[in-house]
Amino acid sequence: MTTDPLAPLLALADIAPAVERARDRVDQAHRHRALRRQGGQVAAEVSLRSAVASAALEGRVHDREEVRAGTVTDPLLQGALRVAGALPGLSDLWPKAPRQALARLHVLAARDVVAEAELGRPVADPVVAARLDGLAALVAGGTKVPPLVLAAVVHGELLNLRPFAGPSGVVARAAARLVLISTGFDPRGLVAVDVGHREREPEYVGAAGAFATGTPDGLRSWLRHYMAAVEVGAEQITLIGDEILAAS
Repeated sequence: MTTDPLAPLLALADIAPAVERARDRVDQAHRHRALRRQGGQVAAEVSLRSAVASAALEGRVHDREEVRAGTVTDPLLQGALRVAGALPGLSDLWPKAPRQALARLHVLAARDVVAEAELGRPVADPVVAARLDGLAALVAGGTKVPPLVLAAVVHGELLNLRPFAGPSGVVARAAARLVLISTGFDPRGLVAVDVGHREREPEYVGAAGAFATGTPDGLRSWLRHYMAAVEVGAEQITLIGDEILAAS
C-alpha cells in the first residue's frame, strides 16, 4: 500500500478545520445569484483583479482602473494578464502534463521580461529538476488530499524552488489556481486567491519563508495562510457579484 505523501499535512494542528472552513466559504460564494446570468462578467473581473494582485506581489504595483483602461504597458503586468486569461484553457493539460503546463505559463508570464532563450525552460539544476518531477507526480494523481491542500503545496514549492527565470511567483500562483480549476473545486476560476495573498502580503511572504523550512510549524503556517487567502478570494466573488447586480 502506497502512503500518500501529503496526508500528514491534514493532521497538523488546526489545518483540517481551516480547509473545511475555506471550502465552505467557496461553496457559499459559488451560489451567488450573479453567477447564474452574469458569470462571465464575474470571471473576467476576477481574472483582472488576480493579475493585478499577482503583479503587485512581484513588486509591480499598478492601479486597477488604469489596468482596466489599458494604459499600463509594464511587461510583467501584461504577462500576469496573459497568464490569468490562459488558465481555463490549460486546465485539461495540467493534470496530464504539469511540467508542460508550467513551461507554457512561464512563456506567457515572462515574455519581454527575460531573454527569449529562457522562456519555458527551467533552470539547469538537477535538484530543481528532481523536485519538479516530484511535484508533477503529485499533480498527476500522486495524492488524494483535498484540492486546497494540493494547491497550497504546489504554490509553496514553486515559490521556494523558483524553477524559472524572472517572474516565478506569477507562475507559482497560477499553478495553484490551476489545481483548483482542474480538480473541479473552482472549475470557472472564480476564486481570486491572489487577491487574498496581496491583502495579506506580509503574512504571505513570512509564511512562504516558513514553508521553505519544511518543518511541521513552517508547513502549518503556510497552509493556514493559504486557507485564509482562499477565504478572501471567495469574498471577492460576493463583492464582484454584488457590484454587477447593482449596476445592472
